[in-house]
Amino acid sequence: MQYKTLIYSLENNVATVSMNRPDVMNGLNTQMRAELLHAVKRSEAEARVLVLTGEGKSFCSGQDLGDARKVSDIDLEGTLRDEYDPLLRAIFDCRIPTIAAVNGAAAGAGANLALACDVVIAAESAIFLQAFSRIGLIPDAGGTYWLPRQIGFARAMGAALFAEPVSARQAADWGMIWEAVPDSVFDKRINERASHLAKGPTEGYRLTKKALRLSFDQTLDKQLESEAHLQGRAGRTYDFKEGVMAFLEKREAKYEGR
Repeated sequence: MQYKTLIYSLENNVATVSMNRPDVMNGLNTQMRAELLHAVKRSEAEARVLVLTGEGKSFCSGQDLGDARKVSDIDLEGTLRDEYDPLLRAIFDCRIPTIAAVNGAAAGAGANLALACDVVIAAESAIFLQAFSRIGLIPDAGGTYWLPRQIGFARAMGAALFAEPVSARQAADWGMIWEAVPDSVFDKRINERASHLAKGPTEGYRLTKKALRLSFDQTLDKQLESEAHLQGRAGRTYDFKEGVMAFLEKREAKYEGR
């Protein structure tokens, strides 16, 4: 597939998907959402890590409100169900680790698209903005799910109601993202993190993601049962055997699992 709104590259088992509408701060329209869904599924088949980022000075400004001729033409419920939901599920359920490389402003659905990824790394100049209340809307694209879980109810409510920018450093302090790094070393840091995961035990990563996410909806007894089951599956993989042998032989492990 030839993309018109994205740049897709694959190198050293890392698929990089760059949203490429810098003239509108990488605002999401119907075509970009469809292409992102295709690119996520493609990376899952071709790579061991997915990096999602934006071209230009912004990560993603969210829904492109200029995409409709008039406000009455906007079907928010249908757009969320038909276009956003499949994309968010594809990112959330992706079998390989996903990194949001937030190079600039991430606003509205763009912020929540980043939060759908497993790890969010942001340049210190980046901001996160739940802009929805400014136009009379509620946080969508998973915002009402991610935010309370990552930063707690009080901060999630404040971020949603006041619609004030949260700096990358503050987002890291709150636990909204994994880390904020100086702009001067941002690209290098993303490459380091992606390379680390690309060389790691992919199936172990997938099972780790599943185990952690199950914990929000389970009792301790049920979670311990799930842990034992998932650990049993991990222990039967090639990567586990290779990891143990590498440890005993004092060498770097060479993982192959997908």
